[in-house]
Amino acid sequence: MPPDLGEAVRQAAARQGASVSTWLTQAAADKLRNEFLAAALDQWEAEEGAFTADELNDAASRLGLAPRRDVA
Repeated sequence: MPPDLGEAVRQAAARQGASVSTWLTQAAADKLRNEFLAAALDQWEAEEGAFTADELNDAASRLGLAPRRDVA
């Protein structure tokens, strides 16, 4: 691991009051969950068609995110 990244991880773990091992375990779990979600969404779109801009913006709104500007 590059030293700068290692230091950033140590600081992030400390801010959360977690060990580096616990922080890295959670980061790995988050990445895997995101990959599974992406696969599920890809499968959904393959079966049902691409999400519309309105659907994506509605989802963003429900999640408290800014509307997507990169969708037609």
